[in-house]
Amino acid sequence: MNVPLFIARRYLSSKKKSVVNWITRISVIGIAVITAALIILLAAFNGIESMVEKLYTEFDPSIIIRSTQRKTFSDKTLKISSIKRLPFVENTSKAIEEIVVLRNEKKWVNAKVVGVEKSFMKMAKIPEHIVDGYPTFDEKGVKMGLIGASLLEKLGGYIPSHTGFEDVLCYFPKREAKVSPTSNPFRIHQLHLAGRINYNIDVNNENLLIPLELASELLEYDDDITAFYIDIKKGENLEKAKEKLQEIVGPKFSVKTHLEKNELIYKTSKSEKLIVIAILVFIFILAAFNLVASLTMLYIEKKKNILTLQSLGANEKFIFKIFYFEGLLIAFKGVIIGAIIGTIVCLVQYFGELLVLPNSGNQAFPIKFKLTDGLLVLSIVSLLSILSSYLPVKYLVYKNRINRLDGTLI
Repeated sequence: MNVPLFIARRYLSSKKKSVVNWITRISVIGIAVITAALIILLAAFNGIESMVEKLYTEFDPSIIIRSTQRKTFSDKTLKISSIKRLPFVENTSKAIEEIVVLRNEKKWVNAKVVGVEKSFMKMAKIPEHIVDGYPTFDEKGVKMGLIGASLLEKLGGYIPSHTGFEDVLCYFPKREAKVSPTSNPFRIHQLHLAGRINYNIDVNNENLLIPLELASELLEYDDDITAFYIDIKKGENLEKAKEKLQEIVGPKFSVKTHLEKNELIYKTSKSEKLIVIAILVFIFILAAFNLVASLTMLYIEKKKNILTLQSLGANEKFIFKIFYFEGLLIAFKGVIIGAIIGTIVCLVQYFGELLVLPNSGNQAFPIKFKLTDGLLVLSIVSLLSILSSYLPVKYLVYKNRINRLDGTLI
């Protein structure tokens, strides 16, 4: 066959406004909408995942070391000097964690007190998360505390200004106390709150940060601690750092990363992302049926033109290529339009911040582009488009050959 393929395709294309044209347009629109939705939703999920990771990783240290045998352990049993000399270690802090009772006037709440060293201020980027007050553990020799934003609201407390503070009564459990009607199992301390911090729902509702020395004194821990926090340098491999630390501390201590601590949150986020992709791919397959219908109707509408081409010497392979490439043009037109629309919508949200998260203080809905996700979307829609064009045309050509042998044409 000497007729160029593109000329033959133009010859078989539908010029008049028929049902085929409308189905073709619907196919393009359907594919474009689903492609755009895939790009937008993946960018949104990446943004949410990044936001959640930031909220939890900025407060939680990269790695936490705890004893596997008891709640507390002496800091002398941990090779702290060796850990600090490791090349991937950015910062460290001893920590004491305990459940205490807080009181402000007639309001009582349970809280998780975390005694930390001053280095934790840099590790957790506390100055960036101060809502009221100021970031300090010591003011003119007076030990101060920093409280979760929601926890202070539960107590009905208020930090008036950048130079003021709020007082709360803290009930610390005595380490060797025996519960009896005549004894008090708590050590009561009036704590000045220098600031209110805002991280994530867990920290905001539960945590009270105080200096390590104050926590050790009030809980009678002496040299004992409950955990050792380690901040890893940016770009270092977290798993390799964990393995190295486990070799140093031995089997008496457990070494966990922040990903393992909040494993459920990260797994849930990734699972939701995969479920959404699966649903949208299924919808894309349904939209591709319009393309199948369009190619089928076009093939039937042009049966006389097909006979003409065959009388000129066109074989089945040539006819297949005409309709196959017609299907690809329809599909990839939708893919390109959808990709452009999806990208524009994401860019508008990223720079214009039109949508905001509810109850977030006008924080824009996060959007984050990933090259791997973009390639994933294009790979999925391209593969489905190729199959949606190839399979029906292959069947139609085959069916046409069978019918010709019977003396008919579909």
